Amino acid sequence: MRLGVTMFATDRAMPVPELAVEAEQRGFTSLYVPEHTHIPVSRATPPPTGDTVLPEEYSRTLDPLIALAAAASVTSRITLGTGVCLIAEREPIVTAKAVATLDLLSGGRVALGVGFGWNREEAADHGVLWKSRRDRAREHVLAMRALWTTEEASYEGEHVRFAPSWAWPKPARRVPVLLGGAAGPTLFRHVAEYGDGWLPIGGAGIREALPALRDACARAGRDPVPVIPFGTEPTPAKLDYYASLGIEEVVLRVPSGPRDQVLPVLDTYAETYVTARADRTP
Repeated sequence: MRLGVTMFATDRAMPVPELAVEAEQRGFTSLYVPEHTHIPVSRATPPPTGDTVLPEEYSRTLDPLIALAAAASVTSRITLGTGVCLIAEREPIVTAKAVATLDLLSGGRVALGVGFGWNREEAADHGVLWKSRRDRAREHVLAMRALWTTEEASYEGEHVRFAPSWAWPKPARRVPVLLGGAAGPTLFRHVAEYGDGWLPIGGAGIREALPALRDACARAGRDPVPVIPFGTEPTPAKLDYYASLGIEEVVLRVPSGPRDQVLPVLDTYAETYVTARADRTP
């Protein structure tokens, strides 16, 4: 089982390039960072964490693609992912070029985790109608795929339209698009149509959801996609449970803080899980 890490990357946390180097050196295979362009002061949308007050880190996140570009320049193996990119809030032509550039310069190491968002006010500031955000995200991904894979790309949708166009660079290889969100028929329909995997945040309820995800993929005429539990707080039993389900990668959560808070957790994860699981491999 491959193990990655995710951290709320902020201006007060351990720099992402340093974290990427330390994670790669310890044998972690991926690093994911989240996205919020801004957090409106309004509390009309309650925090998704269940807290009374939204943790400050949500309003201090770095731009994930720029942070990962910096990480790419000092690493050579680790996968660099967004966890998750709020793709409905982004202009797709510009974002497609940014992701393709990052993948090209990193040697094909990008994983694009995308989500539909939870903050209504944030989406509204981007001109995104809440009820349309899933359809908009879908079109943005499909339009970016066209730009990444077609010499003369075009797209005609409700939210995205552009005539046949040239757009380079192309990614170094197919960029996997991993969809985050809670299990359900709507999400699984999106995953089966245009996703390359599911990122269940926290990882609860995976066993019960797997049959529905497989059915959605089968109806779309494709093989089952990978499931990557995301933001997991690990225990040996939990990782063994995931392995019993056939899960091949888990992304572990590290605290959003300075080096002296992050590295001890990273060391514990590496010693307890990375090294120990490697020793158990035949």
